[in-house]
Amino acid sequence: MITLIANEVSLAQLRDRFGVVRSTDPDFFRAKLASVPEITSAEQTALDRVQQNYLSQLEVQSLNEETVKMVVVSPLLDQAGFYRFPFTIDSEVSIEIQETDDNGMALIGRIDTLIVRNQLWILVVESKRSRFSVQAAIPQALSYLLARPQPEQPGYALMTNGGEFLFVKLLQQEAPTYGFSATYSLLNPGNDLYKVLAILKQITA
Repeated sequence: MITLIANEVSLAQLRDRFGVVRSTDPDFFRAKLASVPEITSAEQTALDRVQQNYLSQLEVQSLNEETVKMVVVSPLLDQAGFYRFPFTIDSEVSIEIQETDDNGMALIGRIDTLIVRNQLWILVVESKRSRFSVQAAIPQALSYLLARPQPEQPGYALMTNGGEFLFVKLLQQEAPTYGFSATYSLLNPGNDLYKVLAILKQITA
């Protein structure tokens, strides 16, 4: 048995070992999501503060993973309502998945943040330090989604380095199939956190 660590796995390994493929449908990510909810003025004010805090910190230092969680991820999850019933939130959740053949591969890892509602995995959140590309989290996030206990349900993950945000959706079709949202950035004009929060609300609607 070969053991891989989720934060070291590649997309090629996920494809070759677990059959994971990327969808070519441009509407794959948004399919069956609810309509985009309105972001309230109070939410906009709170998200503007998150953006300002991040940019202020970025002026003086590169943010490590824990600082990204503190400055950006935690207040964003708060605005999404994930700290209140019916959601539960957990961190450093261990996962393990295995190939079906006897001489296969085991994939292990720890989820940064897991949002659950009624025992259903709602969202996996993977944070990276600010100097890393958000794309570096893609294989890791997909590994975690492969381990979800309800594979018949769509799986969603949010990947962020504090300044960029990317969602991925994994759906069990003939093969595990994934697709991305747009990439949102706090350096874009305006505040892309409005769009990120809207997607979080869509996923949980």
